[in-house]
Amino acid sequence: MTTAERADTRRAVRARRVFDGLDLCRAQDAMVLIESGFITDIDTTGAEPPAGVPLEDLGDVTVLPGLIDTHTHLAFDASDEVVAHVQQATPEELSAQMRRAAASMLRCGITTIRDLGDRDYLSFTIREETAVRPETGPTILAAGPPLTPTGGHCWFLGGQADGLDGISRAVAEHAARGADVIKMMVTGGRMTPTTLPHESQYTLNELRAAVDRAHERGLTIAGHAHGRQGIADALAAGFDTLEHVSFMTADGIAPDQAVIDAIAASGIISSVTVGVLPGAAVPPPLDRLLPLMLAHLKNMYDSGVRITIGPDGGVAPAKPHDVLPHALSALVEAGIPARAALAAVTSTAAEACGLKGRIGRVAPGHSADLLAVSGDPLTDIAAIHRPSAIYRRGRRVL
Repeated sequence: MTTAERADTRRAVRARRVFDGLDLCRAQDAMVLIESGFITDIDTTGAEPPAGVPLEDLGDVTVLPGLIDTHTHLAFDASDEVVAHVQQATPEELSAQMRRAAASMLRCGITTIRDLGDRDYLSFTIREETAVRPETGPTILAAGPPLTPTGGHCWFLGGQADGLDGISRAVAEHAARGADVIKMMVTGGRMTPTTLPHESQYTLNELRAAVDRAHERGLTIAGHAHGRQGIADALAAGFDTLEHVSFMTADGIAPDQAVIDAIAASGIISSVTVGVLPGAAVPPPLDRLLPLMLAHLKNMYDSGVRITIGPDGGVAPAKPHDVLPHALSALVEAGIPARAALAAVTSTAAEACGLKGRIGRVAPGHSADLLAVSGDPLTDIAAIHRPSAIYRRGRRVL
């Protein structure tokens, strides 16, 4: 790299405050130094940037790590007919929609996502596009079609896998195609009328086989689990993250404190499904369950469960792909401290993605994925809805 090329990759960003993913730096005029897309230093002395390094003074803002959405579906269009649309769309139509969804997420400060279920492995193509052109969307960790039994939850995405041999073959195929993570439907879900969220779809032995095959290939595995038995089995099987963890029953939710305590003791991260667009209609019975779910999530936090947020973007009109900031607000409104909520979508989310030490922190050696918001989100979480600058791999995209 020539001196001129190196200079083009260097910049300094100054802000009133920096939330580094764990704590708040309250020094005036904190400065983040960036080179080649990575953070090289955080200066809180008020010094000027090194000679030749351009400075962007953002003023009275808080700089924090770019937000990380640990559970979204780019292939779902957030309509009233999600399943029909994903089944009927051509690959070209679906890819175009996915590009728009990815762009909308980046515009609100989401710089990394886990896509936990697509059709035809299309998210792999979008992943490569946003890697080459960071301004078009977040970094994407792609699962491909989720593993589910024949006719099981989200069978229409093409990931049907039955029995130990079928599961092993499916994991091997996903790995060969370049999956970043394996997604498995441990229980049923509301999107598929032929399944029930509280009922398990796989045996404990089948879940363990999926975990073993994924880990043998160096992949993490995420388990969609709504019902108590499914949650307990996914925990026992050694899944890397538990998705939803809602403790749904046939007519409501019934959190089991013993299982919650076991999750807390394990240290496994739970990617909780919270967040709806303000004013959007929520279909019954979910409208009745929302307050119960928020109380459940607060109890999980109080019980020591490590939480990140995976809003399930795209599954309904109330859950557009850029709903994560509203989910963050909902956690705070439920009584979870803002500092913990912000860590949930930055440093903890990075660990859930298997990227601890690489993203999710404003710290040397981490990717320069940054979100600047007007005000201080630790004292006013609504500041998260006021992005004033967004950087993806050190490149300003807003």
